[in-house]
Amino acid sequence: MLDPRLFRSELDYVQQQLQRRNFNFDANGYQILEERRKDIQVKTQELQSERNTRSKIIGQAKAQGQDIQPLLDQVENLGDQLKLAETELQDVQAQLTILLEGIPNILDESVPAGKSDTDNIEVSRWGNIPVFDFAPKDHVDLGEPLGMNFELGAKIASARFVVLTGKLASLQRAIIQLMLDTHSNEHQYQETYVPFMANAASLRGTGQLPKFEADLFTVKNDPTLYLIPTAEVPVTNIVRDVILEAKQLPLKFVCHSPCFRSEAGAYGSDVRGMIRQHQFEKVELVQIVKPEESVQAHEELTAHAETILKKLQLPYRKVLLCAGDTGFSSAKTYDLEVWLPGQQKYREISSCSNFKDFQARRLQARWRNPETGKPELVHTLNGSGLAAGRTLIAIMENYQNADGSITVPEVLRHYLGGLEKIS
Repeated sequence: MLDPRLFRSELDYVQQQLQRRNFNFDANGYQILEERRKDIQVKTQELQSERNTRSKIIGQAKAQGQDIQPLLDQVENLGDQLKLAETELQDVQAQLTILLEGIPNILDESVPAGKSDTDNIEVSRWGNIPVFDFAPKDHVDLGEPLGMNFELGAKIASARFVVLTGKLASLQRAIIQLMLDTHSNEHQYQETYVPFMANAASLRGTGQLPKFEADLFTVKNDPTLYLIPTAEVPVTNIVRDVILEAKQLPLKFVCHSPCFRSEAGAYGSDVRGMIRQHQFEKVELVQIVKPEESVQAHEELTAHAETILKKLQLPYRKVLLCAGDTGFSSAKTYDLEVWLPGQQKYREISSCSNFKDFQARRLQARWRNPETGKPELVHTLNGSGLAAGRTLIAIMENYQNADGSITVPEVLRHYLGGLEKIS
């Protein structure tokens, strides 16, 4: 959520910045609501002041033995007017909150212009794209003989679910273990276990509500709970309504969790295979930092996610998202895209974002600045370190052999009892 003071003092600046996102901000509607809020607030304060003054007069008259009933009648009338004004003020403030909650973050100055993913800028590439002496298969054709069953997933649940059995299930577990070990032991993240459901306040705090409600699964017997779309939600909410001391920062969390998404906006896209599922596994990195440290933290967090791809020897590229492709809550995002031979293109495997104080304002997540002694908003960051399912299919496609077997990356073999090949 943006600072409401920006809209009051720098409305033109806000409009210009939101235009970079191709976001149509109703500035006139905002100004009408804001003027109404000011008028009602002034009226409310005047009524409060008058009631207080009259209450003192009543006290003095009572002390002098005067008949105070006429004065009490006047105060009662003022009380009714005040309640009406307070109700009106709450109503207009609620409308302003709804309007402001629907406005995306202001982009960092380094974010390039653009309207879609075709305008994103490639920052770097790593690794060698494999060359096969046979026609490479995609993960679906590779996986079905090895224990990847989409028909069974649909039978048990619905489309966009999968069942993994045997060594493929073990390989995904090994991938997750490598990620957790690397981030906790080498990158000093604190491993964290969280609920796989979250309430509306938690989802509102990180920006999923109200804008992306259609992409969430609710719990039928308790509509106040949602299945988490990413561990970002419960992990970042650890600091909701908390004032941290300077010595506690930075906070770095790593969390493995399932993620649940209805994919409401992705109808008809990536219907084949595991690219876009209703349920998938992810290892999430979250950092809570001082504002002056978030730019550097963003680069470091992204590099931490890259480390996994390098350990697995998976070719990938790092992409800076343009203005039109940057997520709602993010000020700046890098995507890591892994090469998939079965599709002959790079596909996203991690999205690493700096939200600056956008989420923190919603969460009221603060730290006490020792120089001023006053609470200030922290900056929040997160990124996938990595998406386990997409890492699994990247390994399958890049490490495939002519006979349909999969060579296990060396870094994973000790998690699998020395297994070198899945066939």
